[in-house]
Amino acid sequence: MMLSTLVASAQGRKTDNAMTDKEQIARLYEDMLRYMIAKDTVSLGGLFSDDSVLVHMTGHRQSKTEYLREIASGVLNYYSAQTDSIDITVDGDKARLIGRSRVNAAVYGGGRHTWPLQMDSKLERIGGQWKITWTKASTY
Repeated sequence: MMLSTLVASAQGRKTDNAMTDKEQIARLYEDMLRYMIAKDTVSLGGLFSDDSVLVHMTGHRQSKTEYLREIASGVLNYYSAQTDSIDITVDGDKARLIGRSRVNAAVYGGGRHTWPLQMDSKLERIGGQWKITWTKASTY
Protein backbone atom coordinates (compact mmCIF):
# COMPACT_ATOMS: atom_id res chain seq x y z
CA MET A 1 0.00 0.00 0.00
CA MET A 2 1.16 3.50 -0.66
CA LEU A 3 -0.07 6.90 0.30
CA SER A 4 -1.68 8.66 -2.58
CA THR A 5 0.14 11.44 -4.36
CA LEU A 6 -2.66 13.59 -2.98
CA VAL A 7 -0.75 13.66 0.29
CA ALA A 8 2.25 15.33 -1.30
CA SER A 9 0.12 18.26 -2.35
CA ALA A 10 -2.37 18.23 0.52
CA GLN A 11 -3.33 21.56 1.98
CA GLY A 12 -4.89 22.23 5.35
CA ARG A 13 -3.81 23.16 8.85
CA LYS A 14 -0.12 22.54 9.36
CA THR A 15 2.30 23.35 12.11
CA ASP A 16 6.01 22.56 12.36
CA ASN A 17 6.60 18.79 12.41
CA ALA A 18 2.87 18.11 12.11
CA MET A 19 0.87 16.61 9.28
CA THR A 20 -1.90 18.57 7.62
CA ASP A 21 -5.47 17.43 8.18
CA LYS A 22 -5.52 15.86 4.73
CA GLU A 23 -2.28 14.00 5.41
CA GLN A 24 -3.67 12.72 8.72
CA ILE A 25 -6.87 11.53 7.06
CA ALA A 26 -4.98 9.86 4.19
CA ARG A 27 -2.81 8.04 6.72
CA LEU A 28 -5.93 7.02 8.66
CA TYR A 29 -7.33 5.44 5.48
CA GLU A 30 -4.11 3.52 4.80
CA ASP A 31 -3.93 2.46 8.47
CA MET A 32 -7.53 1.25 8.27
CA LEU A 33 -6.71 -1.01 5.33
CA ARG A 34 -3.56 -2.31 7.04
CA TYR A 35 -5.42 -3.07 10.30
CA MET A 36 -8.26 -4.81 8.42
CA ILE A 37 -5.73 -7.12 6.75
CA ALA A 38 -3.86 -7.77 10.02
CA LYS A 39 -7.14 -8.38 11.90
CA ASP A 40 -5.88 -5.80 14.40
CA THR A 41 -9.32 -4.93 15.74
CA VAL A 42 -7.93 -2.91 18.65
CA SER A 43 -6.05 -0.47 16.39
CA LEU A 44 -8.84 -0.54 13.79
CA GLY A 45 -11.44 0.27 16.43
CA GLY A 46 -9.44 3.34 17.46
CA LEU A 47 -10.00 4.85 14.00
CA PHE A 48 -13.80 4.88 14.37
CA SER A 49 -16.02 6.92 16.67
CA ASP A 50 -17.89 4.80 19.19
CA ASP A 51 -21.21 5.45 17.44
CA SER A 52 -19.93 5.00 13.89
CA VAL A 53 -22.02 3.21 11.27
CA LEU A 54 -20.71 1.08 8.42
CA VAL A 55 -22.94 0.41 5.42
CA HIS A 56 -21.90 -2.60 3.33
CA MET A 57 -22.37 -2.96 -0.44
CA THR A 58 -25.49 -5.01 0.32
CA GLY A 59 -27.00 -2.12 2.29
CA HIS A 60 -26.50 -3.95 5.59
CA ARG A 61 -25.77 -1.43 8.37
CA GLN A 62 -23.36 -2.34 11.14
CA SER A 63 -22.18 -0.78 14.35
CA LYS A 64 -18.48 -0.48 15.05
CA THR A 65 -18.72 -3.32 17.58
CA GLU A 66 -20.43 -5.69 15.14
CA TYR A 67 -17.95 -4.86 12.37
CA LEU A 68 -14.93 -5.52 14.58
CA ARG A 69 -16.48 -8.76 15.89
CA GLU A 70 -16.97 -10.04 12.32
CA ILE A 71 -13.34 -9.30 11.46
CA ALA A 72 -12.11 -11.02 14.63
CA SER A 73 -14.30 -14.09 14.05
CA GLY A 74 -13.29 -14.54 10.41
CA VAL A 75 -16.65 -13.63 8.90
CA LEU A 76 -14.83 -10.76 7.17
CA ASN A 77 -11.37 -11.70 5.88
CA TYR A 78 -9.17 -9.12 4.17
CA TYR A 79 -5.93 -10.28 2.51
CA SER A 80 -4.52 -7.31 0.60
CA ALA A 81 -5.35 -3.83 -0.60
CA GLN A 82 -3.87 -1.59 -3.27
CA THR A 83 -4.95 2.03 -3.09
CA ASP A 84 -5.87 3.66 -6.39
CA SER A 85 -6.99 7.07 -5.14
CA ILE A 86 -7.84 9.08 -2.06
CA ASP A 87 -9.98 12.24 -2.29
CA ILE A 88 -10.33 14.32 0.86
CA THR A 89 -12.36 17.43 1.63
CA VAL A 90 -11.92 19.16 4.99
CA ASP A 91 -14.37 21.69 6.43
CA GLY A 92 -13.25 22.70 9.91
CA ASP A 93 -13.63 19.71 12.24
CA LYS A 94 -15.53 17.63 9.68
CA ALA A 95 -14.21 15.88 6.60
CA ARG A 96 -15.18 13.53 3.81
CA LEU A 97 -12.90 10.89 2.38
CA ILE A 98 -13.49 8.82 -0.73
CA GLY A 99 -10.90 6.08 -0.90
CA ARG A 100 -10.70 3.67 -3.81
CA SER A 101 -8.70 0.48 -3.40
CA ARG A 102 -8.57 -2.95 -4.95
CA VAL A 103 -9.26 -5.18 -1.94
CA ASN A 104 -8.72 -8.93 -1.93
CA ALA A 105 -11.13 -10.48 0.56
CA ALA A 106 -13.43 -13.36 1.41
CA VAL A 107 -16.55 -12.22 3.23
CA TYR A 108 -19.70 -13.83 4.57
CA GLY A 109 -18.68 -17.33 3.46
CA GLY A 110 -18.00 -16.35 -0.13
CA GLY A 111 -14.84 -17.15 -2.04
CA ARG A 112 -11.76 -14.99 -2.11
CA HIS A 113 -12.07 -12.23 -4.69
CA THR A 114 -10.59 -8.82 -5.50
CA TRP A 115 -13.11 -5.99 -5.46
CA PRO A 116 -12.63 -2.40 -6.59
CA LEU A 117 -13.86 -1.08 -3.25
CA GLN A 118 -14.85 2.53 -2.70
CA MET A 119 -15.14 3.73 0.88
CA ASP A 120 -17.15 6.95 1.16
CA SER A 121 -16.50 8.12 4.71
CA LYS A 122 -17.48 11.01 6.94
CA LEU A 123 -14.98 11.97 9.61
CA GLU A 124 -14.97 14.26 12.59
CA ARG A 125 -12.16 15.61 14.75
CA ILE A 126 -12.89 14.16 18.19
CA GLY A 127 -10.54 14.86 21.08
CA GLY A 128 -8.04 16.30 18.63
CA GLN A 129 -7.98 13.20 16.41
CA TRP A 130 -9.80 12.37 13.20
CA LYS A 131 -12.33 9.54 13.61
CA ILE A 132 -14.54 7.85 11.04
CA THR A 133 -18.19 8.42 11.95
CA TRP A 134 -19.90 6.86 8.92
CA THR A 135 -18.75 4.78 5.96
CA LYS A 136 -20.52 3.36 2.95
CA ALA A 137 -18.80 0.70 0.85
CA SER A 138 -19.51 0.28 -2.84
CA THR A 139 -17.67 -0.77 -5.97
CA TYR A 140 -16.24 1.58 -8.57
